[in-house]
Amino acid sequence: MDMRAYDRRRFLALGAAASAAGLLTACGAGFGEDSKQGADGSAADDVTGSFDWKRAEGKTIKALLNKHPYTDALLADLKSFTEKTGIKVEYDVFPEDNYFDKLTVDLSSGRASYDVFMLGAYMVWQYGPPGWLEDLGPWMRNASATGAEWDQADFFPNLLQADQWSLKAGAPLGQGGQYALPWGWETNVVAYNTEVFGKLGLKPAETFDELRELAGAIKRRAPGAGFDGMYGVAVRGSRSWATIHPGFMTMYARSGLKDFTVEDGRIKPAMNSPEAIAFTRDWADMVRKGGPPSWTSYTWYQCSGDLGAKKAGMLFDADTAAYFQAVEGASPASGKIAFHPGPKGPGGSLATNMWIWSLGMNARSGKKLPAWLFLQWATGKEHLLKGAVRYNHIDPVRQSVSQDAAYKDKMKAIPGFIDTFEKVVEHTKIQFTPQEQFFDATTSWAAALQEIYGGKNAASVLGGLASDLASKVG
Repeated sequence: MDMRAYDRRRFLALGAAASAAGLLTACGAGFGEDSKQGADGSAADDVTGSFDWKRAEGKTIKALLNKHPYTDALLADLKSFTEKTGIKVEYDVFPEDNYFDKLTVDLSSGRASYDVFMLGAYMVWQYGPPGWLEDLGPWMRNASATGAEWDQADFFPNLLQADQWSLKAGAPLGQGGQYALPWGWETNVVAYNTEVFGKLGLKPAETFDELRELAGAIKRRAPGAGFDGMYGVAVRGSRSWATIHPGFMTMYARSGLKDFTVEDGRIKPAMNSPEAIAFTRDWADMVRKGGPPSWTSYTWYQCSGDLGAKKAGMLFDADTAAYFQAVEGASPASGKIAFHPGPKGPGGSLATNMWIWSLGMNARSGKKLPAWLFLQWATGKEHLLKGAVRYNHIDPVRQSVSQDAAYKDKMKAIPGFIDTFEKVVEHTKIQFTPQEQFFDATTSWAAALQEIYGGKNAASVLGGLASDLASKVG
């Protein structure tokens, strides 16, 4: 459910686009009735008086949305928003293969064709510095613009902080402007086939060493237990940033490792430390001995599909990747998939990397007040609870939704899901160092991982990667 097929070439145009955005800003392109920004302050400052859902009645805004179960839940409930506010929402929905191309082109053009849109938290690192994203902090702090029932404190703090950044490379998240709001997210954990685990007398791995041994054991023993062609663990392997961010980065972070360090304000690659080299070598070895035969082509789709088709004994990836195979009637393995937090790192670490689908506002929108009311509604308790219970908005960004009896009753049908969610949620955050070269750096990292999997020396490959990245991100 993140950008599965997304690769580096989709962001190669960003440098030129950012320059174009600067020219457009200088020319005043795309500004409308309440698009105040920059030195003039926030348009939120103009909203005064008592909070009123109807204060933008009669307005129309336009949303750009990615085809996704969260989008399905929102569109099914959109009539409620219009009835509540009198605001009409027009929208375009694009498949994930070209969604971010469309969004990037529109934002860089300055046309402001869309007032609100979906984005991932990593995109804040690309879209924030050129000034394309509205800082939502002033809107959140203005009681005239934001109703008390929105209840900012109800969000899981780590999720809200993931969309907050100072726009300074290497600076930690959770500081600076709030450039998007968490809407739905994915944690990265282990899902496993309970049938093969039962027949082979296996238990979920509690350490990385155990996971490696378990993956190899399943690949060796499963055919003899009637699971022909089954391998041990499905993890991503394609030459894409998306290979690094789920299971790999989660186990990497649990092992106490960093992608970059920040020294004297400069970013320094750290994936070539002795500890990181050893970890990467072990990960590649695990895939060789217990992973899929054509691993270097594996994306989210193949990993998820193999778990559902009983080709993989385990999946170390987004919980949604397993959930949509686990629900009744969804796949041959449905009813036989359980969840586990995955291996702990030294000292019991459950540090976990995340993906967040967020909602943002175009800084050049001419309809910021109705756009803010829409964002407020879409991330509010009422809509998100409805999405979680009636639809498939399964990882709540709000604490109240995660504890709701109806939500828990729905999710208890999936063994281990609620328990796993509750064990990892407070340990889950973006484990990467924020910087504008994120997509290029992680795609190169995935290419290096493929080389190591293919037999090249890990120290040499990662040393070359670090040297190359040092000249780009430092």
